[in-house]
Amino acid sequence: MLIDRLIRYVGALSGVVLAALILLVVYDALMRYLFHSGSIALQELEWHLFDVVILLGIAYALNRDAHVRVDIFYDRFSKKTQMVIDVAAILFFITPLSLLIIYVGFDFVSLSFLQDEASSNPGGLANRFIIKSLMPVAFVLLILQAYRDIVVLLKKLKDSE
Repeated sequence: MLIDRLIRYVGALSGVVLAALILLVVYDALMRYLFHSGSIALQELEWHLFDVVILLGIAYALNRDAHVRVDIFYDRFSKKTQMVIDVAAILFFITPLSLLIIYVGFDFVSLSFLQDEASSNPGGLANRFIIKSLMPVAFVLLILQAYRDIVVLLKKLKDSE
């Protein structure tokens, strides 16, 4: 399915960004502690890459069923009940939250772009709207993955009847 490929690609991209983040943190720590040289821009880039990993990893976690869930009760339910709970969670929790974040996120990104928002730290990064734009994108991907899951769950529920 196209959505699966897209989400897996985004998950792989998140993994590559995580590897780059690890290398950057090691480099930054070595420079600071061994050579007493640091960079505000590198430290801010670490936070930005961390944002990328988290935001791009949200839909991937749902795709791989690796998200946080309160399993204390869920595991005791029948498969059919679990599927109904999953559909309800998508419809009543994931969808409204995602739509809210997308809605608010567009204004958040637009304002950042129009103000040409940059770091207030000397030597910090400019163009903050780029990293902020990942917020609505991440939740669009989450909705795509969630509705792909609904299609699969409803098919399984129909087949189980």
